[in-house]
Amino acid sequence: MDEQRVGSSFPPKPVEVGKEYDVAIQEMSRRGEGIARIQGLVVFVPNTQNGDHVKIRVTRISRRFAEAEVIGKEEAEEKEKTEE
Repeated sequence: MDEQRVGSSFPPKPVEVGKEYDVAIQEMSRRGEGIARIQGLVVFVPNTQNGDHVKIRVTRISRRFAEAEVIGKEEAEEKEKTEE
């Protein structure tokens, strides 16, 4: 039995719950959440749009994807700095 489990296990995830990452939203999910990828792992980020560059904090990790919350929008901050 143990041999079957080893073959079906998922590799370690490239993210950790509570850690922060800078990502680009590449597409939108059916639920309207932004989708980013970190080393191939899909990360769902609510309240974002395609093309947004945001800083996120991972809130949940499942077998095939992760969920995160926005803690800062880089694009908006950069525009404000250049306008001053």
